[in-house]
Amino acid sequence: EEKRIREFYQSRGLDRVTQPSGDDTVGGDPMGLPYSTFDHSRAHYFRYDEHVSLCLEKLSSSKDKSKAMLQQKYVRCSVRAQIRHLRRVLCHRLGLPLQHVQILFDSEPLPDHMTMKQLWLSRWFGK
Repeated sequence: EEKRIREFYQSRGLDRVTQPSGDDTVGGDPMGLPYSTFDHSRAHYFRYDEHVSLCLEKLSSSKDKSKAMLQQKYVRCSVRAQIRHLRRVLCHRLGLPLQHVQILFDSEPLPDHMTMKQLWLSRWFGK
């Protein structure tokens, strides 16, 4: 049978992909279940993460005369995205320097290193 299989693949110029036998647990976990066949090494870093959708609104004072407005106030991003990433996106969209954009949550400035997951867990989770 092995000889027929080998000849079949050779006649078509294909490489044979062998499956690990059921006796060997090298290709699976200790319980004998096979690992996922998804190749994470070629995957986009954020594509398979959880996502969060945000609604960004401008907090303006009466003395603020700038006309910087967002065309789209909704943003969808990975939970690994940091506040500094959102600031940079906003600066780019608004055409403003980085020091003129600050992201607040309940009138409290958020640190640049905080991720969306950390923000969700610390501010929203369980409320």
